[in-house]
Amino acid sequence: MLENGEKLGIFIVPTGVGAKIGGFAGDASCYARAFSEKSRLIVNPNVVNAGVFSGINDKMFYVEGYILDEFFKGNLELLPSAHNKLGVIFDKAIPKNVLNIHLNTIGAVETVYGVNVIGYEITETEVGIEFYINESGISTGCVRNEAALYNAAEKLLARGAEAVVIVCLFDDPEEDNADYMNASGVDPVGGVEGIISHCISEKFQIPCAHSPAFEDFSISTELVSPKAASEYITPTFLPCVLLGLNNAPKIVKHGGISVDNVDYLVMPHDSLGSTPVFEAIKRGIKVFAVKENSTMLDVSNKNLFKSDKIIEVETYEECLNLL
Repeated sequence: MLENGEKLGIFIVPTGVGAKIGGFAGDASCYARAFSEKSRLIVNPNVVNAGVFSGINDKMFYVEGYILDEFFKGNLELLPSAHNKLGVIFDKAIPKNVLNIHLNTIGAVETVYGVNVIGYEITETEVGIEFYINESGISTGCVRNEAALYNAAEKLLARGAEAVVIVCLFDDPEEDNADYMNASGVDPVGGVEGIISHCISEKFQIPCAHSPAFEDFSISTELVSPKAASEYITPTFLPCVLLGLNNAPKIVKHGGISVDNVDYLVMPHDSLGSTPVFEAIKRGIKVFAVKENSTMLDVSNKNLFKSDKIIEVETYEECLNLL
């Protein structure tokens, strides 16, 4: 529990693994908000990011995946924060007209929500993002020039930024996107987005998240699944990241919320092969494996742990009732 007696839960949906719930565009938000009514809740950005919308609320802590791993290991703690000073990194490869759309988006979010963006830096060289779906059906990719991100981040931190948004140029993924549009496939860019944010969070240990930019910023007129729709009605996905990082907890070594405060962890039932699950079992934290949420992975209690410490439930609603 937290010092004020509130329970603390963690709700994770891994990125880029085709999760039935949370594998699309903010479609796990309603589930996470229901859990946040029972306790304070740590979520990874994938759970609540939804293009121009965000499922984040004041009961949630928005924490990137690498930081979550280090938090579970006991290496880092989370210090609640509000109205963080945000800096934005833009990939030099982004064309001027696309950059202007993103700058207008920042102005709009600042005006409507009072988010404090202290400035932006354009990388000195192109970042070079590649993404693809591998032979296992998992979204992944690579960052060819992470040094460009590091240099821009250092400049923003020197200007007083407390959290960093990264915006890199991506090729149009539509050839790989037909299933995703119909809520039956894998987000083709999700995996490499996690890699990009890991670069910054690992090196600087600050709150961060990524938003992709595309040269084709036209809004689709095709009917798509409601689970993916929030990404098809906007030319930029920047608002949800700005809103998530606005009140994201700062990362500290001591004096914040620690893994010792965690009461429970909620995961899709077949994606249990991760640091948070291993550490939770070791530390005696309840792990709920939700069967209604499946992924492209096949790492379940049955074929990995065979542990009575993992509580298998059919639905998120059943999990809530147990809590």
